[in-house]
Amino acid sequence: MLKATLIGNLGNDPEMRYSANGSPFLRFNVASNYRTRTPEGEWQDKTEWVRVTVTGQRAESLSQYLHKGSRVYVDGRLEARPWTDQQGQVRAGLEVVANEVQFMSSRADDERMGGGASSSGGGGRDLGGGGRDSSGPPAGGPAPRSAPPRSRPEPEDESDLEDLPF
Repeated sequence: MLKATLIGNLGNDPEMRYSANGSPFLRFNVASNYRTRTPEGEWQDKTEWVRVTVTGQRAESLSQYLHKGSRVYVDGRLEARPWTDQQGQVRAGLEVVANEVQFMSSRADDERMGGGASSSGGGGRDLGGGGRDSSGPPAGGPAPRSAPPRSRPEPEDESDLEDLPF
């Protein structure tokens, strides 16, 4: 089994659909950001987009709370899912079929709570992880934030990268 775990923000509002046999499923795209070095040695921010599908009753619960910009933690299995681009070309792709989805604070919540991004999102609430609480986000405002993430120092030069153990 290919397993995937990701944290990111929804790039669009989730799309609720029903299969031919009436089973609900929810699809959304999650953007996850990271940094990499260019060949010139400059740091560059990049974004990876991952398509996520949630099935069953969890899909219906999540569709009520998730929206564009929501930060989520997703855990599930990877499946090959071809898709068709705007030019009609079939493309290969991977999709996460979620076993667990947790609602986390959004970017807007982070900014209201003092700015800066938080990798943990501050105490996410599970909205569909097999028998867990699916009542939705807590009432009365955003979830409490955890300590800010520690930043990793940037290497001084390329020789620093050679000493990494992996």
